[in-house]
Amino acid sequence: MAMERANLLNMAKLSIKGLIESALSFGRTLDSDYPPLQQFFVVMEHCLKHGLKVKKSFLGYNKSLWGPLEMVEKLCPEAGEIAASVRDLPGLKTPLGRARAWLRLALMQKKLADYLRLLITRKDILSEFYENSAVMLEEEGAVIVGLLVGLNVIDANLCVKGEDLDTQVGVIDFSMYLKNDIDDDYRSEERNGQISAILDQKNYVEELNRQLKSNLFLNLSVLKDVENELVVQVSMKQEMEMAMKLLEKDIHEKQDTLIGLRHQLDEVKAINVEMYQKMQSSDDSMRQKNDMIARLEEKTNQITATMKQLEQSDKDLLSQTRTLAMSFVKCASTDTEHQYKLVKDISF
Repeated sequence: MAMERANLLNMAKLSIKGLIESALSFGRTLDSDYPPLQQFFVVMEHCLKHGLKVKKSFLGYNKSLWGPLEMVEKLCPEAGEIAASVRDLPGLKTPLGRARAWLRLALMQKKLADYLRLLITRKDILSEFYENSAVMLEEEGAVIVGLLVGLNVIDANLCVKGEDLDTQVGVIDFSMYLKNDIDDDYRSEERNGQISAILDQKNYVEELNRQLKSNLFLNLSVLKDVENELVVQVSMKQEMEMAMKLLEKDIHEKQDTLIGLRHQLDEVKAINVEMYQKMQSSDDSMRQKNDMIARLEEKTNQITATMKQLEQSDKDLLSQTRTLAMSFVKCASTDTEHQYKLVKDISF
């Protein structure tokens, strides 16, 4: 396993170095048919497959390279876009095809080194997919990831949608790396100069990107503040509209109540007028009754006076009668019993 790791590390160094140098000489964007780029993906596939655990499935036993790569999106949300794109590709049917598509998309995004660096730092996750002596769990894996940073100087435009990634056979072409040493020494100085210029440009672009990201962050902060303010304004507007609706409803209810009170007031006024008219009629009737009572009292007084006069006349008449009787008794018979009876009869 140690020998395999050393060989894969050397092949990765040759592949990455050859790809960068040829890309700089090529001078334009690389596509899927560029041989050094094809060989780079073959070498990376061998490095990532090294030490993979055999997984048992309903189809048998296989080594799934897609498993560990799929875990990157859990470590870096930015990688979720690549994983979603790979899952949505209609022509891919195997985990190996999805893993190959993922490597190509990550390279075009210039995030391949960043994603794999996050992955090798989580040995607890990788141990579920790799044996303990695999490249991704040893120092060679960290070295290879470090070499991948240099690929950020190249641009690639790869069409993975129409490419048959499921059935490709990944065979390393060693003839590409058997070069004439004299020719290499002759062109090394020129290539080093080109690499230095490219790296300077890369540093300038990265610095410019950092400034743009800083400005973008400030702009996003301002935009976020404006968005928050807009949300507050919209919320206040909605609350004002709701308050206006409630106020209008309250006004309509009060208007209805006022109309009802006006009807009740008109009814009360009508009742008051009717009561006043009845009271006026009652007053007239009362005056008539009072006049009648007064006349009756006057007649009563007159009758009382007449009765008193009659009583007095009766008394006078009785007195005169008694006097006359006494006189008559004296002049009549002297018989005591007869007189007594006579007086008694007269008194009666």
